Amino acid sequence: MDVIYLDYNATTPIDVEVADFMIPFLKGKFGNPSSTHEFGIESRKEIELARMKVAKLLNCKPFELIFTSGGTESNNLALRGAAYALRENGNHIITSKIEHPAVLEVCKQLEKEGFSVSYLDVNEKGVVSLKDIKDVLRDSTILVSIMHANNEVGSIQPIAEISELLRGKNILLHTDAAQSIGKIPTDVKVLGVDLLSVAGHKFYGPKGIGALFIKDGVGLVKQMHGADHEHNIRPGTENVLEIAGLGKAAEIALRDLEVNAQNMKFTRDLLYNSIIKEIPEARRNGDPGNSLPNTLNISFPGLDVSLLFSEMREIAASAGAACHTDQVDISHVLEAMKISQEYAMGTLRLSTGKHTTQEEIERAVSILTEKVKLLSNSGLELHPVATGTKNIKLTQYTHGLGCACKISPKILEDVLKGLRIPVNPDILVGPETSDDASVYKINEETAIVQSLDFFTPVIDDPYEFGSIAAVNALSDIYAMGAKPLFGLNIVGFPHQRLPIQVLKDILKGAQDVCDEAGIPILGGHTIEDNEPKFGMVISGIIHPQKIIKNKGANPGDVLILTKAIGTGILSTALKRGLLDEKTKDVLYNSMRQLNKLSSELMTNYNPTACTDVTGFGLLGHLKELCEASGVSAEVSYSMVPLLPGVEELVNQGIVPGGTENNLRYLEKEITWEKGLSEYHKIILCDAQTSGGLLISIPDYQAERLLQNFVKHNQLAISIGKLVPLQERFISISK
Repeated sequence: MDVIYLDYNATTPIDVEVADFMIPFLKGKFGNPSSTHEFGIESRKEIELARMKVAKLLNCKPFELIFTSGGTESNNLALRGAAYALRENGNHIITSKIEHPAVLEVCKQLEKEGFSVSYLDVNEKGVVSLKDIKDVLRDSTILVSIMHANNEVGSIQPIAEISELLRGKNILLHTDAAQSIGKIPTDVKVLGVDLLSVAGHKFYGPKGIGALFIKDGVGLVKQMHGADHEHNIRPGTENVLEIAGLGKAAEIALRDLEVNAQNMKFTRDLLYNSIIKEIPEARRNGDPGNSLPNTLNISFPGLDVSLLFSEMREIAASAGAACHTDQVDISHVLEAMKISQEYAMGTLRLSTGKHTTQEEIERAVSILTEKVKLLSNSGLELHPVATGTKNIKLTQYTHGLGCACKISPKILEDVLKGLRIPVNPDILVGPETSDDASVYKINEETAIVQSLDFFTPVIDDPYEFGSIAAVNALSDIYAMGAKPLFGLNIVGFPHQRLPIQVLKDILKGAQDVCDEAGIPILGGHTIEDNEPKFGMVISGIIHPQKIIKNKGANPGDVLILTKAIGTGILSTALKRGLLDEKTKDVLYNSMRQLNKLSSELMTNYNPTACTDVTGFGLLGHLKELCEASGVSAEVSYSMVPLLPGVEELVNQGIVPGGTENNLRYLEKEITWEKGLSEYHKIILCDAQTSGGLLISIPDYQAERLLQNFVKHNQLAISIGKLVPLQERFISISK
């Protein structure tokens, strides 16, 4: 079924009329508008025609408009240009806490450059107070920037009243009107503003084009330097194609403003009234009596909206909060409005468009209310869902991915510090170390090793997820050089969201891996959960004198890694649909590979320490090994094996939250060689699922061990060495 688009505040599709109008500029009208020949003159005419259309929409003079690359550039030019133009008069700027980042981040930067910024609170409806503005005005105030309408809750700000308050004070007033254009009147004379920002893609124009209204007589310091395009304020050859599209979009927005606003309000109100009828405990955020006609910001108490998104993929909308392993990121707008976490975590922004239909709204309400009731277990009699599993993608049923969901190292460290460490001579490895398994001595010949692992899907296929989870659980036993004996399953499963066959497939994947490891699964425990989760307890056996801990490494030892890293990054890309089939197979095969053979090869020599590389990443586990052993490590980035595509994906910003947590936690423990970029750091801290073994072995045995790995077609790379304890535990070279 087609996805219902209710995210028009994020972006709008290009209007058909606009697209048709732009086509000639893709084919024949290509001239440089600065050229004096016929081709250039033709392009110049189109630019000025578009300027007139936008000016008519805003009720300003055409020469008061310059074209930019979008709302962000317009905001930057308005704030920075005005601040530096008026710096001799003062350095104080006023804005609100609910502005778009394209304003807030500029203000933060200006603070670093010597300007003073007051960030105004808003009331429970998301509206600034005229009194608050009056109270913070200073003799040094030079600029006030308040958005026309908020992009999240839709509340309209009293811009005309603010203008009146500032009258005669020699203070410029800027407003970001990206959300209001095409939905409500944006007459600059009525608003009384000196500067106003426009973003084309918010009112059915193309992306990458915008405009800035600069009132006649207002001077700005330009922020880019080049030729004298756009009144010598914004250099660069004009984007004729998109400027033409922006002009056409402005023409249509003015022509159809009233009818479009009526349709958006009708569909928005139908949406709200229908939802509240089914879920009366839902709460609307914003100012219903003074709001954009298309915007509905609504909260469902006690609901994690990230789970709702994974469940209702038939609706495109935006969330008001996101849950991570160590924190809850609530929208800065909802925080400023003092919306409680209980409501903020369950907040949806639904925004309708000029072509949204009643049928779409009715279908969206049916889907949305059913899923909300399902996830809150209210108003529905829960039954197992249908048995079909053909199109199941497990990563879409969870907001986290595998070992990247671990609690952040800092929080975990603080929690564990408060636990009592048991004193018993038979406990050979316990909570006092950072080993991932515990060891208890039975007699002089035998010790029991036990580990536990449990996480959310890291791959889409249920069988593959079960197999990877089992491999990951067994890895802790192998890292100690032990032999596994048996396993127990641990299951969290949403039987009302997923077919029971999915659980059967997960368990089958785990069983097949345990068969390969030569151990039985003797039972387990299950709970009902909103997210699918699976893990195992693995019990193993080892001679008390042959335990390989992550403690005991010595200076001079060589560090050997037995699997390529990058599973957290690739898994995040997989969830976002960015991996091709070949890379998916490489990812799965890496995580599916048991560390059994690596462990057997390792124990034929004399490793001084070993750990498997999982949630805390390569450097997280290396830091634990160094700290426990009282040594430091030197690692060469170029020697660390990477899964294919990892570097490219990091450059695209594909980074799991757990990886970022690891990097923040380890920054003070690592010395980075100059020239290593942020993406190098991220990759080495990537939260792994079912990673390889990190082995510390004396130098004189390292080469023979590496040759033995090659002989058995097993990956093993020397990535660095251990040295006497330095100021920091780890140093990374290129």
